[in-house]
Amino acid sequence: MFPDPTSTAAIILAAGLGTRMKSRVPKLLHPVCGRPMLGYVIDAARQALGTRPLVVYSPLTEKVREVFAEEADFALQDPPQGTGDAVRAALPAVDLTARDVLVLNGDIPLLTATSLTTLVETHASSGAVMTISTMRPADPSRYGRVVRDAAGVRGIVEESDALGHELAIGEVNAGLYAFQAGWLRDRIGDLRPSASGELYITDLVALAVAEGRAVAAVELPAAEVEGLDHRVKLAWAETQLRQGINRRLMLGGVSMQDPATAYIDATVTLAEDVTLEPDVILRGATSVGRGTLIRSGSQVFDSAIGEDCVIWASVLESCEVEDQVQVGPFAHLRPGSSIGRGAKLGNYAEVKNSRVGPGTQQHHFSYLGDATVGERVNIGAGTITANYDGKTKHRTVIGDGAFIGSDTMLVAPVEIGAGAATGAGSVVTRNVPAGKVAVGVPARIRERRGQQTPDEDPA
Repeated sequence: MFPDPTSTAAIILAAGLGTRMKSRVPKLLHPVCGRPMLGYVIDAARQALGTRPLVVYSPLTEKVREVFAEEADFALQDPPQGTGDAVRAALPAVDLTARDVLVLNGDIPLLTATSLTTLVETHASSGAVMTISTMRPADPSRYGRVVRDAAGVRGIVEESDALGHELAIGEVNAGLYAFQAGWLRDRIGDLRPSASGELYITDLVALAVAEGRAVAAVELPAAEVEGLDHRVKLAWAETQLRQGINRRLMLGGVSMQDPATAYIDATVTLAEDVTLEPDVILRGATSVGRGTLIRSGSQVFDSAIGEDCVIWASVLESCEVEDQVQVGPFAHLRPGSSIGRGAKLGNYAEVKNSRVGPGTQQHHFSYLGDATVGERVNIGAGTITANYDGKTKHRTVIGDGAFIGSDTMLVAPVEIGAGAATGAGSVVTRNVPAGKVAVGVPARIRERRGQQTPDEDPA
């Protein structure tokens, strides 16, 4: 049964810095497969409940609010004084029409909407004022043990307080809770500070039991709900999520020769008949079109690649590649680059903030920066655009059908006209008219192209 979106509110705890990560970055902003881990928990809550969750943050985690401002609502806990205090800080912002309230940790990126729905439905059917989630991890140390009797849950005993027989309990508190909203509002003020001065949400179990109220429990998969409190667990979660991503993509028509070495962010989209060789990294808002081959050693960041391309051992950053383009090996497409249909960029070709037109060939050892290159242009080996004068970047324009000889230096701002050519080793500091040839250092206009053969064959 899909929960009524108006009946259940979700509170996500995100006020702690996460000191065991040993990082200046708040724990919940550490990425898992390219996305901050908190984002996955927000998604699960929105999918299960159909509403925006309420995230509790503190001055220590202000960045969390900035990152997720469009995806959730927020309540400030200042200062952060425990999980119970976090819920107390959030409750005034919870819709008064909500029948139930979920409380979730923010460091469980493998959590699924299915497990949340199970928690909500178990709570609704139990009639309990409080339902806790439990798990059975391989190593239960450091977790509160769940103590039961014939009547149900009787308490959560922290490891430091547990007796010998309690330490042998394998069922532990997983840190997700469902409450009757009215009961929670009435009892949250009854929590008392611990020796450390903090208020703990787990103490609500004892309050409910003391009243003779039922406390229910539901066991959830440990892999989903075990928190990531250090970097070893972070790496483990990344592996688990990556396996799921790769499986989904392969079932959708993507071929991976070695899925264990395909590192693909959750935000990447791949069309059918894309093939990935081993050791490929695809990050951020990358998309790859049908029939494209990404060969070993390629790294692609926030780039759009068209259909039937070949990317070979190259690095692409924030660029656009149209259909039937060949890139590499060992090419580098830097931010702001756009490569036209059927173009060929070979080994050690670098392009930055430039448009390379359809059918253009830049086969090897060359740099195009801040340039606009037309269609069917030949860029000879060793060609560079000298685009920076020490203060300002300048543009180079190369017209359709131009032929740029080997080792040409184009000193921007400069324009090479359509059908023009440069001789090998030329240093071009002035515009070259359409159809003309420029040679020498500095280059001078000698004749119309076609009257004398340029000194390089296409490579």
